[in-house]
Amino acid sequence: MNGDFIIGGIFTIHYYANFEQNTYTRLPLQPRCSGSMDFRELRFARALTFTIHEINSRTDLLPGITLGYQIYDSCSSSPKAVNVAFQFVNGFDPAFNVRHSCPKSSPAAVSGIVGETSSTPPISMARILGLFGIPQVSVYATCACLNDKRQFPTFFRTVPSDQTQAVALARMVKYFGWTWIGAVRSDTDYGNNGMAAFLKAAQEEGICVEYSEAYYRTQPRSKLERVANVIRRSTTRVIVAILASGDMKFLIEELAREPLPPLLWIGSETWITDAEFLRFNICAGALGFGVPRSVIPGFHEFLIDLSPSQVLKSPLLTEFWERSFNCSLKGRTDLSVGVRQCDGSEDIRALQNPYTDTSQLRNTNLVYKATYAIAHAIHGVICNDTQCDKTITLSPWQVHNQLKKVNFTTKNGDLVNFDSNGDPLTIYELINWQFKKDGALDFVTVGYYDSSKPRGQEFRMSSAISWPGGQTEVPVSVCSESCPPGTRKAVQKGRPVCCFKCIPCAEGEISNKTDSLACLHCPAEFWPNTKQDSCLPKPVEFLSLDDSLGIILTVFSVVGVFVSVCIAAVFYKHRASPIVRANNSELSFLLLFSLTLCFLCSLTFIGQPSEWSCMLRHTAFGITFVLCISCVLGKTIVVLMAFRDTLPGSNVTKWFGPSQQRLSVLAFTLIQVLICVIWLKLSPPFPFKNVKLYKEIIILECGLGSTIGFWAVLGYIGLLAFLCFILAFLARKLPDNFNETKFITFSMLIFCVVWITFIPVYVSSPGKFTAAMEIFAILASSFGLIICIFAPKCFIIVFRPEQNTKKHLMGKVPSKAL
Repeated sequence: MNGDFIIGGIFTIHYYANFEQNTYTRLPLQPRCSGSMDFRELRFARALTFTIHEINSRTDLLPGITLGYQIYDSCSSSPKAVNVAFQFVNGFDPAFNVRHSCPKSSPAAVSGIVGETSSTPPISMARILGLFGIPQVSVYATCACLNDKRQFPTFFRTVPSDQTQAVALARMVKYFGWTWIGAVRSDTDYGNNGMAAFLKAAQEEGICVEYSEAYYRTQPRSKLERVANVIRRSTTRVIVAILASGDMKFLIEELAREPLPPLLWIGSETWITDAEFLRFNICAGALGFGVPRSVIPGFHEFLIDLSPSQVLKSPLLTEFWERSFNCSLKGRTDLSVGVRQCDGSEDIRALQNPYTDTSQLRNTNLVYKATYAIAHAIHGVICNDTQCDKTITLSPWQVHNQLKKVNFTTKNGDLVNFDSNGDPLTIYELINWQFKKDGALDFVTVGYYDSSKPRGQEFRMSSAISWPGGQTEVPVSVCSESCPPGTRKAVQKGRPVCCFKCIPCAEGEISNKTDSLACLHCPAEFWPNTKQDSCLPKPVEFLSLDDSLGIILTVFSVVGVFVSVCIAAVFYKHRASPIVRANNSELSFLLLFSLTLCFLCSLTFIGQPSEWSCMLRHTAFGITFVLCISCVLGKTIVVLMAFRDTLPGSNVTKWFGPSQQRLSVLAFTLIQVLICVIWLKLSPPFPFKNVKLYKEIIILECGLGSTIGFWAVLGYIGLLAFLCFILAFLARKLPDNFNETKFITFSMLIFCVVWITFIPVYVSSPGKFTAAMEIFAILASSFGLIICIFAPKCFIIVFRPEQNTKKHLMGKVPSKAL
């Protein structure tokens, strides 16, 4: 059809091409198409003519302009496609024209081309057409290689590329949780490039491929059998098939020869909507992406509006008519045996074939959109808001540049535009092959995929999926079962990453999700539960009043206080008695008071450590013990001075009277107070959580702050105790019936033994036992002092009052008890 501007079309209407040579020149003749006719491809070609007729009848698009078309058959052959490309460039006569006779003059070069409907021939065509700037809008060529604008600068398409389809397929596989799949492909540009893109996308999604096999229908049958056997022996039940329809047909027929367990086929758009495969029950439950189905108003009526007289104007329509009705329009009977002549009774409306079937207008709609895209591009070059100028010399490069900008909506509601690669927006229907009530397979749209949506929201499911074998749940296809929380995945050497072992997390580690690649360490104050899938707070441990050890030590502390108070009461009641007066009653009461404080300060070590309790427990212990030892030291010095004063000419007692005794105790105590103040000022004790001692519990302790301060406090106590022990030891044999220094010697011996033993035990005791050992040392040394110094006196006061006399104490009366 002629027009002001020509749109070319090329479709695979036949699948074979004959390349004959001229017997005289030995040069190849024009390739001729042969073999059976693809009625579906013929429908594509008719869609182009329908769209151009529709555009020509519009007043808003290209007003006053008539579009024409040239349509060719590529025969699915790259040489034939190259030949057609040169015809488009040079303006040769088309093979498909509504008029059977040649036009009076050669038509001008085309402004744009719609087609081809496969991937390999368009590659050859696009290289040639790109040199001349002629835009080509393919409706079926999905090879991602065509996005290379250096090689194919003028290539566009209305079908999503293999790259976007591969990403969509990988995400679909991931969406349903399949990580162990098989893969088969056509051994062509379409299959190899499409599968390469899919495998890359699958790897990024963490999907493993058990095998990847290629096959082409012209290869030996042994290759087909080998591919089929690989599928039969595989462990995966999910197969991604990026195959041309012809290759898929051969493979399915071969697999159907032997019974197979249910296979889930994941199909590419080339065959997933091909009605020819619905007869294979082996494909039941198949899933795949299809171009969205659409309705083209008036198209079905256009297809069936054919009469024998109209058909005779086109060789291809003539062939269609004769093949559909098995008759000859021209009265030829030599086509095949028994062919009759068409008599006019043939009714195209009664035909049941792909040409008249408009229930699944998917790729046909892509032809519709591609033709409109070129028309809008032409409109953008030669038209303004109100009119068009047909006299403008239209350059194909202008149409190409305008195609990049087109953005419109067709009459059936489809948005048409192209990205920088010449690709459309990727929107797919998710097709599922389900059995109908009559037992036949049919295509059912169960969801949609939209690449413009955010990651994770691309899928929108609209109905339930039918799975192979009548399963009601999503089939499982994994090499290894998922690792539960509490374990991690460990890759097996020499096997894909999807084949792994589940290793329990190490001590102190957890994994809180399925298929964790690594375990996580719990924070310092947390510890895993028994399942190792969550971290729980560690139990806190300290010496408290709730546990038995704390109760026992508290009881002994209270008993010590009670004993001290009782002894003080006894001494106060008998304060005028000789034994109380003879042993320096003032220092005795002060010693009892300090011992009471020693028993009480042991209670500060029980309970949860706090900032104040940590400072109090060590300083109170240090000061009260120095006060206690100072009193004992004062009593020892008093005894030594008293006996020294009995020597002739000696007047020592006046130099160590009551005032001096008080000052000495105060001075010794103030030194310890000063040490404690410096300790608290520079680096005081503090509460801290010991998480290193035990793995599963936290020990609440009091840190020493400055260890020097702590050992200075202990050292000063030890120095006074040692000095007291030496003086008491020297005075133990002084003549007196009740020499107190003997008992002081024993008490200091016990005190020194307890605290010398305490040091290594304190350093090595773990956790709460550190505080317990410190309390034990305080109680043991305090009880040692109170028993050795005050118990004998109380015994005499209470049970031997006859010995509580001055004469007895001076040794004038023999002692019976002691």
